[in-house]
Amino acid sequence: MASSQVNENISPGVVMNVAKELRKLSKEPLDGIVVNMNEEDVTDVTADIVGPESTPFQGGIWKVKLVLPADYPHAPPKGFFLTKIFHPNISKAGEICVNTLKKDWKADLGIGHVLQVVRCLLINPFPESALNEEAGKLFMEDYTNYCKKAKMMTEVHAQPAVKGEASAVGTSDAVGLQDALEPGEKRQKPVESKLAEKKRMEKKKSLKRL
Repeated sequence: MASSQVNENISPGVVMNVAKELRKLSKEPLDGIVVNMNEEDVTDVTADIVGPESTPFQGGIWKVKLVLPADYPHAPPKGFFLTKIFHPNISKAGEICVNTLKKDWKADLGIGHVLQVVRCLLINPFPESALNEEAGKLFMEDYTNYCKKAKMMTEVHAQPAVKGEASAVGTSDAVGLQDALEPGEKRQKPVESKLAEKKRMEKKKSLKRL
């Protein structure tokens, strides 16, 4: 590992523990979560999160980044969605608002727990502490339209890559990510990539009108 590229503010012992946990998560993936191991800098923590079944996010894959502070694990990491999402507790800039990353943080929770909590947030949002006011208000007052917009954002921004197309999330290839999908979540590849792209552009235009 090229130590010169590792976050020098984090102690070597913590870096070793982070590397150990990430390697374990890579070998024993959590449901719906694929950790991307960066051997050059293990403190560069990213993962692909699969949208849970029976939610507006089903079928999507989002790249999430955790930023570890200098005093990690005594202080919580900050979480960000790098892929656009319409969700009450995720700002338009991608910042994640969840108690586990704030007042409920404990030093022994670990990265795997954080990623599980983030994925659970897709199942059970907390609109009363919304970072995205539009999403929070729609969730509370017009759930049908909330789901409609969240689904459209999923289809436009969070679709797995198909052969011959660039990934909407810019991550590992869709074949590996499909293995992380829970039962009932696996998607069929489009028969015609050009047709799929055309539909995606139409949805993007519709989204702008919302």
